[in-house]
Amino acid sequence: MNSEQKRYEGKAKIIYATNEPEVLLAYFKDDATAFNAQKRGEIVDKGRINCQISTHLFRLLEAKGIPTHWIESPGEREMKVRSVEIIPLEVVVRNIAAGSLCRQTGLALGTPLQPPLVEFYFKNDALGDPLLTRDRILVMGLATEAQLAQLIQLAQSINAILSDFFRQCRITLVDFKVEFGIDAQQNLLLADEISPDTCRLWDQSEVDINRRILDKDRFRQDLGQVEEAYQQVLARILAHIS
Repeated sequence: MNSEQKRYEGKAKIIYATNEPEVLLAYFKDDATAFNAQKRGEIVDKGRINCQISTHLFRLLEAKGIPTHWIESPGEREMKVRSVEIIPLEVVVRNIAAGSLCRQTGLALGTPLQPPLVEFYFKNDALGDPLLTRDRILVMGLATEAQLAQLIQLAQSINAILSDFFRQCRITLVDFKVEFGIDAQQNLLLADEISPDTCRLWDQSEVDINRRILDKDRFRQDLGQVEEAYQQVLARILAHIS
């Protein structure tokens, strides 16, 4: 990797070009942000841990028939991925009320959501990543009707697979966000990452509402032991798949 190969640097990853036009290399950083990057910091070893977690979860989803951009992970912090044009929507699936859903609706923290709630947020920092309705997405031209239907179906399938897997790891998948992109062959692929940065994960063996948190909420809420929580998620995944 060198500066000439760098294509883009985001909050959590640096994207590099490779010798293959349709293949990119994602390097996972230790940088941490929250509240639309208003809070910044570093989580020790986060890049390595998130890359490994994402690798195992992408492999799991691929094996279950979910198309992803993942190709291989040549290094502990590196992931080779198919080049895609990212759809500027964050697709959020909620199994249990938490975070902004509680603040905006008055639902109590921990309220089960049946069926799970699928929401769309506009990927735009300047606008604060607002929640969008289906009609607004269509008016803005961010996705077609057919793409929206496919995004919802894929999000629901991903949720079912991940919820079951995490349950076996004694972790509750509270909610998560995913991103999708279109590759050169016009295929819709799951992209970005799946990690404690992008999921709310609660330890099923812990009843205390703070100690049970195994995700970036520990960083957001200044709860401490952030690195330990991320490491625990990875350890449980590795113990389950080995």
